[in-house]
Amino acid sequence: MIDRRPFASLGGANHGWLDAKHHFSFANYYDRKRMGWGPIRVWNDDTIASGTGFPPHPHADMEIITYVREGAITHQDSMGNSGRTEAGDVQVMSAGSGVRHSEYNREPGTTRIFQIWIEPKSRGARPAWGAKPFPKGDRSGRFVTLASGFAEDADALPIRTDARILGATLKAGETADYELGAGNHAYLVPAKGAVEINGVRIDARDGAAIADETVLHVTALEDAELVLVDAA
Repeated sequence: MIDRRPFASLGGANHGWLDAKHHFSFANYYDRKRMGWGPIRVWNDDTIASGTGFPPHPHADMEIITYVREGAITHQDSMGNSGRTEAGDVQVMSAGSGVRHSEYNREPGTTRIFQIWIEPKSRGARPAWGAKPFPKGDRSGRFVTLASGFAEDADALPIRTDARILGATLKAGETADYELGAGNHAYLVPAKGAVEINGVRIDARDGAAIADETVLHVTALEDAELVLVDAA
């Protein structure tokens, strides 16, 4: 089952400095049919104006993954961590027992991100943060694990949930296969370009909610950059 969620159907709000689109119910956007997908609770498509961002605010008991699509995001938190994550790279924050953080676009141009929230396996753990570069060339023609809750994914950023966040870049006409875990919920969004997933067309920034599929055959109809979450 692949349920296409067209970009035009997403909820959202334009605050001037922030143009946010929500794949699932979030803030003032509520759709009882889109409360989440398995343990995936949030997938926001955020466009952040230069010199603006999210001032310090709290989180707890959520795995928060930020995939930077364009520009860069600068992070600072109450644990003393700070860092700048550029386009194509990833940062993760395990909010655990509680943390305050800010995220700003300090760049001269627009920053665009996907921010993904996944429910953790357990609550109340010590909070943590990390970031890592993932060169797009390393993902050419295949899915690469960017963040993972599984020990065997040693090169990925760690998260505290049974899920993987993966990225791929495909040239037009290329196909990449990905085998889903039995009973898992997956969600795929092309950051750029259109693809077919098992024969279903998904355009740039559309969502594809996937369940009861064994293998994903993803063919690029245009040059494409993909983000996939596979969650138990």
